[in-house]
Amino acid sequence: MPQFDFDAARETMVESQIRPADVTDLNLIAAFRRTPRERFVPSAKMALAYGDTVLDYGDGRSLLLPRDFAKLVQAADIKPHEVVLDISCARGYSTAILSKLAETVVGLEVDDETVDRATALLTDLDVLNAAVVKGDLKRGASEHGPFDVIIVGGAVADVPQAWFGQLANGGRLAVIIKDGPMGRATIFTKSGNAIGSRVEFDAHAPYLSGFEPAHSFKF
Repeated sequence: MPQFDFDAARETMVESQIRPADVTDLNLIAAFRRTPRERFVPSAKMALAYGDTVLDYGDGRSLLLPRDFAKLVQAADIKPHEVVLDISCARGYSTAILSKLAETVVGLEVDDETVDRATALLTDLDVLNAAVVKGDLKRGASEHGPFDVIIVGGAVADVPQAWFGQLANGGRLAVIIKDGPMGRATIFTKSGNAIGSRVEFDAHAPYLSGFEPAHSFKF
């Protein structure tokens, strides 16, 4: 049985999903080309790693569509000297991509097993400017901030105020806001004590666990 060609699949992902979606940042495109996405998915789903679909890990985490993640990161406009917080980094794929754009990346996850798995995968790939830490996603990681950029790996109904508080002046929060079937990829920018926002594009993304809308019920 022939071996699956992940290198070819990765190139196809870049050429057919990412570049046609108006992703023009050459450093970001190079990061996608150099990062083996298949290493960050369960072995049973490796053949699906480069598909045009949200890839469910089965443990309450998922990989965003390559197109949506690429556009979200490009909109955040990460500079080489900046510090990035990667909220809900799962197995660390997003952290690996971000590590090629920023000076330092802090991945945030909620349990030791996920933190250890992501750390091991990043170590195997010689990612030296990133670390994954354990914490409450809604509280962020204030002890490692402030952050120039915060990226969120899933949709939320509402943005916790703690995230805004951990942005440096001029910092950007890139997150998919969702209340219904379609989300809106939104960039929040901090200027002094003010927070501005702009919607970048429509995005398909599952809610992060615990970030679903609290709809009221009428009796």
